[in-house]
Amino acid sequence: MNIAILPGDGIGPEIVSQASRLLDALKADGFKIELEYGSIGGCAVDATGEPYPEVTHQLVSQADAVLLGAVGGPQYDALPRAQRPEKGLLAIRKALNLFANLRPAMLYPELATASSLKPEIVAGLDIMIVRELTGDIYFGEPRGIETRNGQRVGFNTMIYSESEIQRIAHIAFQAALKRNRKLCSVDKMNVLECTQLWRDIIEEVGQEYPDVSLSHMLVDNAAMQLVRDPKQFDVIVTGNMFGDILSDEASMLTGSIGMLPSASLDHNNKGLYEPIHGSAPDIAGKNLANPLATMLSVAMMMRYTFNQEEVAKRIEDAVKKVLAQGLRTRDIASEGTPILGTCEMGDAVLAVL
Repeated sequence: MNIAILPGDGIGPEIVSQASRLLDALKADGFKIELEYGSIGGCAVDATGEPYPEVTHQLVSQADAVLLGAVGGPQYDALPRAQRPEKGLLAIRKALNLFANLRPAMLYPELATASSLKPEIVAGLDIMIVRELTGDIYFGEPRGIETRNGQRVGFNTMIYSESEIQRIAHIAFQAALKRNRKLCSVDKMNVLECTQLWRDIIEEVGQEYPDVSLSHMLVDNAAMQLVRDPKQFDVIVTGNMFGDILSDEASMLTGSIGMLPSASLDHNNKGLYEPIHGSAPDIAGKNLANPLATMLSVAMMMRYTFNQEEVAKRIEDAVKKVLAQGLRTRDIASEGTPILGTCEMGDAVLAVL
């Protein structure tokens, strides 16, 4: 298993360090694992002037999988847009053709009280959001800011091709087949022609999956339903921008954005694995960050890229047992609960593992 490690910015190095310890433990168990480190985002800008330097591209291209921490920080906000850390994320997704983003939103029973919703609304929650990752308004051209009739105008292009929609649709239907065979496609077809095409193609692909129950929902209604009755969903498939927003909303149903991993895959299940949260510069270097999402990202890596289901379950079970023991980082702690730091939570998971 050749794995490229990109710690990134902010809390990235701290949380990736705990995930690397997981990989080292598996290596000690006899798995053939090779780790190589590189830079992306703000730290890459500091070192090379580019958020996704060529040396990093060469590293990740040759790896079987990539583990990424987080990118960004306020010190980079004034840079030209091409140099901002977030451009590194968009670049690596495009360069590796990571078109399918899988984001589970699962509520651990021990954290039901940590959710901002009533426990009875979220108890037993288990959703998978499949987000198209390399198209849509984030990548569409033309784009820019220019002067028209004496005033500044900003513009972006929302665009999807038939083949882009077809390939993410197949990923979503296949994910639904492995779960409860329910797929909800989210769009805005009542006002956006681009997403009318999305719905049409999803319907066409759905004919190949008669065992999956397909439904459609407008994105504004979907945002409402996620907080009204989230357990009605099993698998959700949607475009890049809507998926970005809805998956973050879904993450907060689970109590903390610090608990959720993600996988971004190409056609061959080569993947980039990362927690869904950001770089949290306000707590960077303070041993406060929750490393569990990053450690669970390793579990997803084992499952999707390396087909090591038993290892994935072993990591996930270790996290469950730690939570069952009442161990918490600050973001998931209830009042009066002892709080562990980043390193101490990593110690606890490794001890159970």
